[in-house]
Parts: sequence; C-alpha cells; structure tokens
Amino acid sequence: MIKTRITEMFGVETPIVMGGMTGVGYAPLVAAVANAGALGFITAHHSQSAEELEKEIQRCRDLTDKPFGVNLTLLPSLNPIPYDEYRRAIIESGVKIVETAGRNPTDHLPDFKANGVRVIHKCTSVRHAVTAVRNGVDVVSIDGFECAGHPGEDDVGLIVLLPATVDAVDVPVIASGGMADGRSLAAALMLGADGVNMGTRFMATQECAIHENVKKKIVENTERDTLLTNRTLRNTSRVARNAVSEEVVRIQQDPTKTIEDVKHLVAGIRGRTNVMGKGDTDGGIWTVGQSQGLIHDIPTCAEVVRNITRQAEELLTVRAAQITGGRQAVPA
Repeated sequence: MIKTRITEMFGVETPIVMGGMTGVGYAPLVAAVANAGALGFITAHHSQSAEELEKEIQRCRDLTDKPFGVNLTLLPSLNPIPYDEYRRAIIESGVKIVETAGRNPTDHLPDFKANGVRVIHKCTSVRHAVTAVRNGVDVVSIDGFECAGHPGEDDVGLIVLLPATVDAVDVPVIASGGMADGRSLAAALMLGADGVNMGTRFMATQECAIHENVKKKIVENTERDTLLTNRTLRNTSRVARNAVSEEVVRIQQDPTKTIEDVKHLVAGIRGRTNVMGKGDTDGGIWTVGQSQGLIHDIPTCAEVVRNITRQAEELLTVRAAQITGGRQAVPA
C-alpha cells in the first residue's frame, strides 16, 4: 500500500480523500469511502442545526469504525449558515478531522486546535495556502482550475499549482481538481502531493445517494461538458453544462447583471431537488469537475479505491522501471 504523511496523520489505508460535497456528502457514502480505506467528509451544510449534524455524525459512526471528518465550507450564502453551532457539534461529537474551504478558517482554528482537531484547508492559490499555513492549518488541499465547484479566480491548472504549493508550504498537500484514477494519484505523488481529493469520481458510485440519471450523465459527459458561472461576480463556479447553466452564462454576458438576475436559476435547492433528487439533469445547477472525462463506470466505493490504488502502485513501480530502464535514480 502507498504510505504518505496523509495516511500516517489520519490513520487511513490509502491517500485518497473524498472532500465535502453539497447534496452528496451524507453519512452512508462517507462511511462507504471510509470502509474502503480512504478518507471521507460529511457535509455540515446538509444539517439545519448542531443537533442534526450530531445525528449525521452518529449515523456515520454506526456504519464504520474507520476515520472520517466533517466539511465546513465558508462561502457567501443566500441564507445564514450556523457555523459556530457546527463547530460545537463537531467538537462535542469527538470528530478529529475537519475540512474547511472558502475563506480562511481563522476564527474556527483556536477551538479546533484546543480540542485536538486537525484542519485541512482547501485553497485555490499558493498565496492563500501560505496564509492558511501561517494561521495554523495542518494540511492544505490545493484546488486546480479543473475542479468542480469554486476554482477561484486565478485560472491556474493543477499541474502548475500543485508543485508551486508544495514548494511554498511545509505541511502535507492534497491535490484536488481533475483527480479521478490511479494515473491522477501517481502523478500527484510525483509532483509532491501526499494525497489526492476526488469528488466527481465518488459521485459516480453505487453508494452515492444522487439520482442514477446524474451518475449516468457523468459517465456520458466528456471533459468539455462543464461551464463556469458567476465569473462577473468573482464567485466562479464550475458546473455541469445544461440548459440552466447555459442560460446563466448567457445572462451574465452582461456585466451589469447581479446575483438577483440569476438567483432563481442558481438556487441550490433547485439543483438538489430537480437534479439530485428527481434525476432531471437539465432541471437546475449542479457541480461537476472536468474529471468526468475520465469516468466511465459506476462501481462501488471499495472498487474505486482498490482500482485507483492498484493502478497507481503499478505506475509508480512497473512504469517507472520501464522509463528508467530499471535503473535507480542516484541522488545529486
């Protein structure tokens, strides 16, 4: 098995992570990921209160005895989000791993640190990663332009962003964006990462509770079947190309348009209800990464983790030996 600082730090069998995903990261999927030997995250936003989040954490514990965490995404929202309540629920439930994203989690770090909670912060730029480490996060998950959801505003692909981040910080780095198979894992490790984050890949699994039509659409789609919305608002989101996202992009070609002009189209409840729930893949906005171009099946989480790990191990040994002619590199 592949061992890195991520597997050692979190006590998981493989350096594969399924970060938090709105409409996806519920306890049954997270537990399946954990039981497969990877690290999964419950999405706190699914819960309306601390009590609901505590119940979701317990539901996950009933399904696995392996490590898992909770995601807190700190982004602007149309509705207030009870972050302080979530933090309390995480700590009181004994969860020791948290993934944060969006703005810097500075106001949450003191409580997490005082209670032995390790924090992975997801960033989209080297400068934000450096700031997060300076403020005390334990791990950086660096999101390349290929990712689903919010890729930031710099438009830097992971093949440059990842090694640049590794060079700039002294904590473990997780590669995120465009990761979907063993080649992704092997390449990320060679670029200096200690693990990979895969979201879209775990959406297209048997245990994921989204509608089968969405999973089939991911398999059917290519790497070109995403769009970037909210660019003029500087809150860019990578989403699936469909009738609704095309309409949003059309409206936002006018830079004077505000969120109010597309609010009815981009509302999360619309996507969760019509797309994830009812299976109408044109019924609302839903996030997906360019990595869907690498996804061709809908296996179990155990099969995903096993196949990715095997392929990566083969590439890191057999393929490397073929390229070097079997010679071991001599340190300079």
